[in-house]
Amino acid sequence: MFQRNAWYVACTPDELAEKPLGRQICGKKMVFFRGADDQVCALEDFCPHRGAPLSLGYVENGNLVCGYHGLAMGCDGHTASMPGQRVGGFPCIQKFAAVERHGFVWVWPGDQSLANPDEIHHLEWAESSDWAYGGGLYHIACDYRLMIDNLMDLTHETYVHASSIGQKEIDEVPCKTIVNGDEVVTERHMHSISAPPFWKMALRGNDLDENSLVDRWQICRFTPPSHVLIEVGVALEGKGGVNALAEHKASSIVVDFITPETETSIWYFWGMARNFKPGDQDLTNTIREGQGKIFSEDLDMLEQQQKNLLLYPDRALLKLNIDSGGVQSRRVIDRLLALESNKNK
Repeated sequence: MFQRNAWYVACTPDELAEKPLGRQICGKKMVFFRGADDQVCALEDFCPHRGAPLSLGYVENGNLVCGYHGLAMGCDGHTASMPGQRVGGFPCIQKFAAVERHGFVWVWPGDQSLANPDEIHHLEWAESSDWAYGGGLYHIACDYRLMIDNLMDLTHETYVHASSIGQKEIDEVPCKTIVNGDEVVTERHMHSISAPPFWKMALRGNDLDENSLVDRWQICRFTPPSHVLIEVGVALEGKGGVNALAEHKASSIVVDFITPETETSIWYFWGMARNFKPGDQDLTNTIREGQGKIFSEDLDMLEQQQKNLLLYPDRALLKLNIDSGGVQSRRVIDRLLALESNKNK
């Protein structure tokens, strides 16, 4: 159903600021907390004493203390202490590889001997002062592949997001899809059109004329296990589109990290990174608020779609040319799942 031998975004650092965080990822209950030296730790969310969730406890002296009977668990998954008890023979619990990088906490749910932090994708926008980022988190009751389908086929914007980023030209201009190994790229370029409301706001934010005709682009990139980064933007007509100089365009990267919770639910980390006026916090807040509303419009559609698919599991779905990005992404996922399954036999 989903890869386990892969790095997923588990949470953002601010979610660990005050107390441990319990989160289910790829069907596994985990607890995240900061241990000694402020390092992020990830363990099975299960106290070996009576099975209580460790995420209901607190952190003390770098250990995670169970909120039921005070058992203290170390970052290595071994019991450190318990009031009135000798803990040398206590069973250990599973430890998960966890890394704080690029403004996120990443976790490896599968075979821990295979976890290599160097495999986490480098995100230039997260490490450079030339970029600004704002984002958030939604919990959505849908199969993670439905969200990938949604992000790799942006024709839905005309209908689901009619008041913000949708416009008829998205329907009228065909997309092109290519597969580069495990990466799937689908793109659409629109020329000499009016900017929709969200992009008018972005043009104003970059001191450009919002009423000018623009060239618009959408370049969606899927990479395993479930990440979609989308290059989007508008440039003043005839200035080169996606390749226009910075002073002629408003562009950004839509960030979509999709982390499966169960087979029918996800943690959806969304955001937008931009490289114009990175120091303007008010602009960052405005864009984040607008984008949050846009993504919330997808939420109900995806949850209702999931309910329909569960009601009619044997119904065949159509595959059209607009679905090529999602179809190719699923083929990559299926191939990697088969490889992982064969290795586990």
